[in-house]
Amino acid sequence: MNTPSLSPARHWKHWFIALLIIIVAVPGLVILTLTLRFSGDSPVDYTKVEDHFKYGSTGGEHVSGFPYWIWQAMPQVCAEHLPGKGYASLGLIYEKDAAGKTRDLPVGTSKRHFQGIDRVFLNCAACHTSTVRTSADKPAFVVSGMPANTFNIMAFEKFFFRCAADPKFTKERIIPEIDRLGAKLDPLDRYVVYPVAIAIMRDRILQLAGRFDWVWSQKEWGPGRVDTFNSAKVLFNFPMTCKGENTTCIAPEELDAPADFPAIWNQAQKKGMHLHWDGNNTMFEERDKSAAFGTGTTPPTIDIDRIKRVENWLLTAKPPEFKEHFAINDKLAASGAVIYKNYCAGCHGAAGDDFALPAAEQNTACIQPGDSDASLYAPQVGKVTSWELIGTDRRRLDSYTRELAANQSTLYAGYPWRFCHFRKTHGYANMPLDGLWLRSPYLHNGSVPTLRDLLEPVAKRPPEFYRGNDLYDPVRMGFVATQASEGDRRYFRYDTHAPGNSNSGHEGKAYGTELSDAEKSALVEFLKTF
Repeated sequence: MNTPSLSPARHWKHWFIALLIIIVAVPGLVILTLTLRFSGDSPVDYTKVEDHFKYGSTGGEHVSGFPYWIWQAMPQVCAEHLPGKGYASLGLIYEKDAAGKTRDLPVGTSKRHFQGIDRVFLNCAACHTSTVRTSADKPAFVVSGMPANTFNIMAFEKFFFRCAADPKFTKERIIPEIDRLGAKLDPLDRYVVYPVAIAIMRDRILQLAGRFDWVWSQKEWGPGRVDTFNSAKVLFNFPMTCKGENTTCIAPEELDAPADFPAIWNQAQKKGMHLHWDGNNTMFEERDKSAAFGTGTTPPTIDIDRIKRVENWLLTAKPPEFKEHFAINDKLAASGAVIYKNYCAGCHGAAGDDFALPAAEQNTACIQPGDSDASLYAPQVGKVTSWELIGTDRRRLDSYTRELAANQSTLYAGYPWRFCHFRKTHGYANMPLDGLWLRSPYLHNGSVPTLRDLLEPVAKRPPEFYRGNDLYDPVRMGFVATQASEGDRRYFRYDTHAPGNSNSGHEGKAYGTELSDAEKSALVEFLKTF
């Protein structure tokens, strides 16, 4: 029996439909697959709010994030540009998870899956979390909210600048290292995504290195410190150095202005206070968003909801108490309380947990970014002591200018949270002293190693000491500052004669430096209760 054949018209119709499927459906499927692969925005979130503070996103991964596996490979590929093994040698902290396994990312870094790739970058905890050892033979414990005493952010920046400029920063060296780390890249990642990411990352880091070339001429900041507002000037294209045809640049006295990372507990009690070291802003929400620029955010990419979760936690976050780890002589502390009331309470509050401003003084109205009004300068916690009275190193004060305040007031223009509280001041803020025992070294630039040293006249304060140790000295009240090294770890030698490092000021009868040794010991004992 003969099988009927298709007519030529029907034959070509079937071929046309098949061809249409190939032309339309297959590319459409490819486009859909790629869209799904390279779209989406999902940060890693944490149930516990303190874990969110330590590892949650601020939004910086969108623009500044490093591809996860490149981040992990760089310490191996560029090991010679690190002082020791991995990011831990820069003072970043690696915790263990609930199962006792070391986490893959240090405290102060967050992860977000964005545009088809896992990205990581710093968050707030990088600068506001550290470790403490109560003795050399005991393990360190992590304290959230304290200054990052061990993290060397300048060395961190320079590591990436050097690594990106290294001839080894290529796909031929990085991808095999990623394989060795166990990434199991699929073909698309191996041959397209990561080679492109490596090239883009190299170009962006070198571009950034060009804008931050001024740091190479600055004195080393050392661990626990950052030149906050000179770094911020880069964002506004301030001319940082005079070179070539550019003969106009910022004044030399604005440079070399590092300051310690601050403690950030008890923000509800600090409402309305003029904080940052120079008291340039009363709104901690603005200070947080300003700090978020240091974690790579921009106005369009900042993750407001996740930052708000951190802000809510910081309202009532408390420092651990000294007495949880060391003994306090109650009788001696009681006599020190009287001395504190007479010498210190006027500027720093009644006690470590009693310092809030009266509600009438918690002014949240926007201000013009010029000079502060006279009411700001008063011997009261959260107000500012003029530089002529306090006498501490003025580099940090001079680095924050009216021009910078005016530029900051343009940030978030068009958003409900536009900045409107930054102002230029003429002194340093009278800080609350909550968690004082964990704020060593002291003064805004961390130029005095222990609280006992701060009660000495300038001539008797250590002219040199070492920073970066997390071993605590409960007698002198500060981190051990006499060791140059410990095992394979080298500590940073702090020279008080270097620009921005002076240990002068906070001296004289009003500041307790003329008390007897017995009175100083009693005062230190009382301050341990803070």
